[in-house]
Amino acid sequence: MFKEHPLRRALAEEIHARPPADLAAPVQVSHIALISGEDGMAPHVAHLETLCKHFRVSPPAADATHFSTELGDLRLKWERHTEFSTFTILRPGAFAQPFKGTAIDGLPKDWLSDLPGQVIAACHVAVENTGGAGRAMAEIAGLFDNNPMTGSTVAGGKARFWTDYQLHADGFYRFLLDVDVISAPSLGRLVQRILEIETYRMMAMLAFPLARESRPRLAAVETRLGGIIARLGTREAVEDERQLLDDLSSLAAETEAVNVATAYRFAAARAYHELIRRRMASMREERLEGVLPAMDFLDRRFAPAMESCENLSTRLESLSGRIARATSLLRTRVDVALEAQNRDLLESMNRRARLQLRLQETVEGLSVVAISYYLLSLVSYLAKGAKTAGLSSVDPYVVVSAAFLPVVAGIWFGVRRMRRVIEKSTGGKPPADP
Repeated sequence: MFKEHPLRRALAEEIHARPPADLAAPVQVSHIALISGEDGMAPHVAHLETLCKHFRVSPPAADATHFSTELGDLRLKWERHTEFSTFTILRPGAFAQPFKGTAIDGLPKDWLSDLPGQVIAACHVAVENTGGAGRAMAEIAGLFDNNPMTGSTVAGGKARFWTDYQLHADGFYRFLLDVDVISAPSLGRLVQRILEIETYRMMAMLAFPLARESRPRLAAVETRLGGIIARLGTREAVEDERQLLDDLSSLAAETEAVNVATAYRFAAARAYHELIRRRMASMREERLEGVLPAMDFLDRRFAPAMESCENLSTRLESLSGRIARATSLLRTRVDVALEAQNRDLLESMNRRARLQLRLQETVEGLSVVAISYYLLSLVSYLAKGAKTAGLSSVDPYVVVSAAFLPVVAGIWFGVRRMRRVIEKSTGGKPPADP
């Protein structure tokens, strides 16, 4: 036996996750989607366990992603998704009114009111088989409270589909299917597509309010950015350019705040939109005489909202790039200005150093003269004293004259020597000899 990857079994089973239920007409379906967030699934699982205890059936495993069971004459299907979970209740059998005495009415009275979290999607689907006779359009309109309806032929002409895309008094959408000869798996997949389209549509629409709220903030940032870019073309002091840099940093922070607030929701909306388009294509919709096609109506109303979110996402990305380029340009200008200031400062320092060197050389010359003067004065005093004492007959002025060159040369050499020793000890380069 070969050695398996530890995730191989789980990944292999993923392809079979959330299979559609086999359905046969007539059947009533009630579907609810609850927002949970990525870490808030526990209350939903607990509520499901409570329902299972009420009907005395075994609850699902704690890590289950989908669960299906019989609850008396009802069938329950529960699915765990990334940020929401769904409860689907099915009741097979004939019904007099498609949307009265629905499938969810067979659950305990307080089950619906005690649902944890917030409902994002809720709909009733009634599937009937009229044997080709069909209901009159006036009767169908009455089922939807005489609201404007949409309808179409789906599943390759095997079913007719009507809805008004309106929330009714019970908070549910209503969908009516009249099927001909269709297999149970095909009908199950058709109903599942309808439920998924509605759930994914509502999850995707969560991004639309964010887009509307963020648009004025981006407009304000773009206006401020335009003013800053206009000022970049003018010559300003370094202090003013630093203020512009601070303003750009503030705009970048504001843009990033909008990005953080919308990035996840916009990415999720794109993913849900793609799923919806695939489900709509698999419905194989055809026009039904006298009514607007349901999927066409949905796409006309839903697609602009998604395009608005996508446009804002693109606008946000473009704005971030413009701010980054403006910041880079301004930083370059500030750096060039600072380099010019540093160059002028270094030139000034060089001038001062040269002046100090000249002053030092002047002081050294004066020092040589002063030391030589005092040393020759000492020689003169010694020569005069020696002559007065009779120790020498040489004129003191001759002695001073004879000592003048050696004394001055020795002092000059000593001063130069001392300066070189000091410069060498401090790492300086001794100046060239004059």
